[in-house]
Amino acid sequence: MPRAIREAASWSWRILLIGAALAGIGWLLASLQVIVVPVAVALLLAVMLTPVRRFLQYTLRVPRGLAAGLSLAGLIAFAAALVTFAGQQVATGFADLSEEAIAGFEELTAFIDRQFNLDLRDYQSDVLAELEAQRDAIIAGALGAAATAGNLLIGALIALFCTFFFLHDPRGIWSWVVGLLPAGARDRVHQAGRRGIVTLSAYTRTQILVAGVDAIGIGLGSAFFVPSLSVPIGVLVFVGSFIPMVGAIVTGAIATVVVLVAQGWVAAIIMLGIVILVQQIESHVLQPFLMGQAVSLHPVAVILSVAAGSFVAGIAGALFAVPLVALLNTVVLYLNGHDKFPELGDGDKLPIRWLAPDAPPLRIPLRRVAADTADDS
Repeated sequence: MPRAIREAASWSWRILLIGAALAGIGWLLASLQVIVVPVAVALLLAVMLTPVRRFLQYTLRVPRGLAAGLSLAGLIAFAAALVTFAGQQVATGFADLSEEAIAGFEELTAFIDRQFNLDLRDYQSDVLAELEAQRDAIIAGALGAAATAGNLLIGALIALFCTFFFLHDPRGIWSWVVGLLPAGARDRVHQAGRRGIVTLSAYTRTQILVAGVDAIGIGLGSAFFVPSLSVPIGVLVFVGSFIPMVGAIVTGAIATVVVLVAQGWVAAIIMLGIVILVQQIESHVLQPFLMGQAVSLHPVAVILSVAAGSFVAGIAGALFAVPLVALLNTVVLYLNGHDKFPELGDGDKLPIRWLAPDAPPLRIPLRRVAADTADDS
């Protein structure tokens, strides 16, 4: 058998085996997404809130458990206040916007009638008849939405529960996870995990800052045209910006459409220019400067990650695809001998009980071991 055929066959069965394993993992995660997604959200929230918890614990001398609880409670209060204020703004401006939207729609239909000699009113009865025929499907969809709301409530409770414990005892949870691995691989996986968390922290905090800049810029721009809806638009842009590239484009387009309905074409073109300007500042100034080497992903990798994540798991997949790829990139590079964070070193060891039984004794004072065990770096 020629050597090229043997090598091609060897590569082929390995690639098929890896593909089957990845497909199995993807199917399992999709089946358990009611649990997996809240845990992933909790991990991102814990990374985001860790500086707050450390400030409360080490600066204000608040007990660790209470500091974790206060950090989580503060986040919930802030989110509730923001959503409440945005809801009030929507309720206040919806009446005016609905009148403007109706007027704009009537103007658009009149324009179409004049240009194409169509009477769209003839189709209204057909649309109403179709809606009547699809009544059962609409009711079934509403019931499905109610079931989805129940799943969201369960997921929110799981996310809050896991976030608290990720803040309260991250070191203990991570030690337990690493302890499930073969003894000889534990310390190496631990060091790779430390670097992965640094990447995840850099991504999360940078994405929060970038989303805030997008929300403020586009929200202020919309305030000149639809002041009653500037806060809801800013909140929408902030949330959507957590899906890199795609989210900012979609939410910016929504803001432009709202201005188009309310103020017409000229205002919409100006609003589009504001959206493009804000996104250019984000793409060419904030992202390269803040992400740096910590999250070194090419824009093509970002787009493909978002596309693959959305194809596999919808919105949740698009949201978590890029941080997952960035984390795996750092971990895999470290396991293959390329350390992106050599300044971290290997001094932070797992507790002795989790190391390999035949590992050489660590020449670390007992006080240092206790400190490392308590720390959550």
